[in-house]
Amino acid sequence: MANIQAFRGIRYDLGHVGSLANVIAPPYDIIDREMQDELYKKHPANVVRLILNRDEPGDEQDARYARAAKFLNSWKKQGVLFEEADPAIYVYHQTFTFAGQTYTRRGFMARCKLEKFGEGNIFPHEETHSAAKADRLKLFSACEHNLSQIFGIYPDETNDAQEKLETAIAGTAPLEVTDHLGVVHHLWTVTDTKILSEVTSCLGPKPVFIADGHHRYETACNYRDEKLATESISDEHPANYVLMMFISMNDPGMVVLPTHRLFRGIRPTSLTALESQLSSCFETERVGSGVEFANELWQEIEIENKQSTLGLYSAVDNGWLRIRINETGQSRLSEIATSQSSQWCGLGVSILHQLVMGELLGYSDLPTPKYVHDIPEVVEGIRQGDTAGRDATGQAGSNEPFQLAALVMPASVNDVRAISLQGERMPAKSTYFYPKLLSGLVLNPLS
Repeated sequence: MANIQAFRGIRYDLGHVGSLANVIAPPYDIIDREMQDELYKKHPANVVRLILNRDEPGDEQDARYARAAKFLNSWKKQGVLFEEADPAIYVYHQTFTFAGQTYTRRGFMARCKLEKFGEGNIFPHEETHSAAKADRLKLFSACEHNLSQIFGIYPDETNDAQEKLETAIAGTAPLEVTDHLGVVHHLWTVTDTKILSEVTSCLGPKPVFIADGHHRYETACNYRDEKLATESISDEHPANYVLMMFISMNDPGMVVLPTHRLFRGIRPTSLTALESQLSSCFETERVGSGVEFANELWQEIEIENKQSTLGLYSAVDNGWLRIRINETGQSRLSEIATSQSSQWCGLGVSILHQLVMGELLGYSDLPTPKYVHDIPEVVEGIRQGDTAGRDATGQAGSNEPFQLAALVMPASVNDVRAISLQGERMPAKSTYFYPKLLSGLVLNPLS
């Protein structure tokens, strides 16, 4: 069961910082150097100094983690950060526009009892990488706080848990802040013990699936294990919990965006060559020329709404190919991915990486692609080429063109549920839950 509880969160005192807009930040893993610099300039107490402290001239190894902890402790002593007087659950809404429609995604933040994946009722859906976990563990150990929340989703057809909290906050004014993408974030504090008890009871029997924050969740488990190895801590010690945002899979504001790929390290390949290499496993069709045709092709793929249909762009011909997997392709993928389920093999990202890129085109150990989430980003990325080598002044380092791009459908929340319950993990970047959760709204102390 999902064991959640209210907690005394650490929050910014607006009397010190003026506005939440001055001190919040996106998740650390989407902050590039330019954004990091902008956030540093916004306010001396911006949360970026905690979640992604930058290296400074003369630093010894790992000095930035100790510096983050120093900032955190200083801000608490100065009253920039304060601790909630009573245990609370924090209701969190995000209002945003997508595809011309306005949505509000509703959820709440609470502490969640840690369970190792495979041993309880909390499930991952994507693979993780050791380097990212090592980085976050150093930060956890230095700061002894959860500085941002894990994003968890759970099934609740009637949205019962959330509706109890909506009733509790009705007529009360929230904290409000608008982020750099125009998403409006609202935060309420709920301390009524009866409501808290009802919500925790409601969520208890339900499974929770990690939507975002796999590295931080596994790091929280590693941090707890390190604590247990060196000292005796009670079952209710804060290190046994992690800060998590809970959103119903049935919430009307739930939006999952695609993650299209612009591939690096690819040799120039014509549409003719692609058709020749893929035709045994796919129905292929040349559908248009010019980078801008991505818009029309993606509309057609979305309407078709099948994971098995992909779009491929060749820079050699400046043209697009639509491919649909056939029975031979499905059989071949099953033979390659012998340990994976039929649901896993049916994912667009599995078809793309395992069958198209690995088996049929013969690529292995490619550099990480450039991931983009809407068609204008696809078009701009192809036009600009690979700008990953730009230096701090914006001058291009290596502007190699992207020789191949792929349009791929996102996995759905039902895909996440089905595959996670089978103990499988999707390929990286199978989902992009939009919008991202802000860092800096609430911190969770671990000591």
